[in-house]
Amino acid sequence: MNGWILATASTGAEPSVPMGITLIFAALLLGLILCLALEEKIHAKKSIIAGAFALVCLFVANVFGLYEFVDHKFLVMLPPFGAGGGHTVQLPVYIPAIDWGVIGLIFGASLFVDITSKTGLFTWIAIKLTKASKGDPRRLLWFYGLMTVVFSAVLNNVTAMIIVGSLTGVSLKKLGRMNMLLGFLLVEGLLTNIGGLLTLISSVPNIIVGNAAGISFATFFVKSAPYVFVATIATIMLGAKLFDIGKLQTAEEEAEALLLVGGFDENDGIESRGFFWFGAVMLVLFILTIATASVLPVIQDLGMSFVALAFAAMMLLRYKSTVDTFYRAMDWDLLGFFAALFVVINVMEHALVLDLIGVGLAKVIGLNDSVGYGAGTGAILVSAAGFSSVTDNIPLAAMLAKILQAQGTVSTDPLWWSVVFGANLGGNLTPIGSASTLVAVTIIHKNGLTMPFARFVKLAFPFAAMQIAIASAYVLLFLQ
Repeated sequence: MNGWILATASTGAEPSVPMGITLIFAALLLGLILCLALEEKIHAKKSIIAGAFALVCLFVANVFGLYEFVDHKFLVMLPPFGAGGGHTVQLPVYIPAIDWGVIGLIFGASLFVDITSKTGLFTWIAIKLTKASKGDPRRLLWFYGLMTVVFSAVLNNVTAMIIVGSLTGVSLKKLGRMNMLLGFLLVEGLLTNIGGLLTLISSVPNIIVGNAAGISFATFFVKSAPYVFVATIATIMLGAKLFDIGKLQTAEEEAEALLLVGGFDENDGIESRGFFWFGAVMLVLFILTIATASVLPVIQDLGMSFVALAFAAMMLLRYKSTVDTFYRAMDWDLLGFFAALFVVINVMEHALVLDLIGVGLAKVIGLNDSVGYGAGTGAILVSAAGFSSVTDNIPLAAMLAKILQAQGTVSTDPLWWSVVFGANLGGNLTPIGSASTLVAVTIIHKNGLTMPFARFVKLAFPFAAMQIAIASAYVLLFLQ
């Protein structure tokens, strides 16, 4: 809990909680999950849903005395500094419950990427690749697919899908290939969750699990990159086949396509050439610093959230008189959701709900010994994927990470990777499984195409099943 130690009135030991009370809080957790799954139906944002449950959970927890207070004050013990030792301070119970390192990383990274996009760098890269394809649909699918993976790795998945998806519609319209738009957008939407596996900061579940397991940026990349490479190739090849996206057949078609892509201008989105190159340099430095944050002197103590916030602050200097425009554009709903979610999880921890789930999780993990062949590890991956396909993968990742952490699971255990792969890939099973696939469906609708829930599942299932199968084999064969 970010170095904070919760102080209790006496020994500090975890109080005993009757099973009936634990089941009450388990029901509250189930209610939160169901409400998140029905977010669109109940017309409520994630932050409101999680915030309401956090308030109820805190109130009920206090009714049952799950938190211990000293003279009506909730105290935290600060770590000792120097010879004077530590000291206690009074804070609201929900403040130390929040993982501020995760909040800071998401806030800083999102702000940095939003400002960097104003340089025109990402659009410049996309148009350059369009020209390099020479208008050939098959080559364009490969270029856009790879660009989606890279953008998803260094940006957030939603931003990557918006940039690539919007350019895809424009490009295919100019090339007279709108009949291929559905296939392109669906493949790109699915690839955002593949690219989201590439780095520790590519997706929120990665950040949560990586922090809990103590996995460094470099280690995460080295272990996830082989899977991302294979899954990307397999997904693009399957997409080209299922949606009949082939190569240009004649010299006349090639000449016409080449003439059409010549009308693209990669410099349209660049307002300042100096700011463009500054953004490019800062992006490279940001990635390198994040990657080496765990070994850099001083920085390793401050953490990745400090790096993200520092780079965001440096980029904000360019807009020092209009920074409020970027603050307004921030996804405050996501940040509020996270803060509330951490509070709910903290309450569940005190109510021993996580211990109860951990008992079931231990039985599944025990299949590794009783059945063998990594059956438990594979079962965790598949079940995590299934669960994240119908609700938000963030609570799933946070809950499983907390349980594995409480069980003393070492950072090299493949169970961590089962959670990472399952939580990310499950989003490709349904249009509500991840924000980026939902954005892909939205772009499909904006282009006059239809994509009902059942059709998405039918089209996406072969891809998701293949990706999950490859992930299971990779974890069991290479990460054990």
